[in-house]
Amino acid sequence: MKVLVDTCVWSLAFRRTGVKEESEPVVRELQELIHDSRVQMIGPIRQEVLSGIRTQAQFEVLRDHLRAFPDLEITFADYELAAAMFNKLRSKGIQGSNTDYLLCALSQQYHMPIYTVDADFLLFKKHLPIKLHQPRTVRAHHPVE
Repeated sequence: MKVLVDTCVWSLAFRRTGVKEESEPVVRELQELIHDSRVQMIGPIRQEVLSGIRTQAQFEVLRDHLRAFPDLEITFADYELAAAMFNKLRSKGIQGSNTDYLLCALSQQYHMPIYTVDADFLLFKKHLPIKLHQPRTVRAHHPVE
C-alpha cells in the first residue's frame, strides 16, 4: 500500500546538518518506504519541500531526487473534500493548513495512510476518517504513534 509522506518527514530526511538522533527512526522508516516503492508524492508537498532552498545547486539536486516519485493526480473532488474538512474542523476550533487537509482528503479518498510527525494529525484523526502510517519501529517520543 502506498503512503502519503508529509513535508515534515521529507524535511527531516533532507536536513543539511545531518539527521539528529531523535529523527533517525523517522528517516529510517522513510528509507524503508522508498526501498519498498511505497512512497506517494503529491504536487503541494513537492512544492513545500522545494520552497526555501538557499542555492540553485541545492534546489536542483533535491528536485532531481524528488523526481523519482511521481505525483498522485489530484482532482477537483479531492480539493472540495479538503475544503469541507477544513470547514468542519474550523467550526470546532481546529486549525490546519490547506496542504494538511488535502493530505487528509487524499487519505480518505484513496485509503492511503499519511506518514507524518506533525501531532496535529492526531487531532484531525479524531474528527476525520483518515489513516496514519505506523512506523515499523515505534518510539515513545514520536508524536504520531
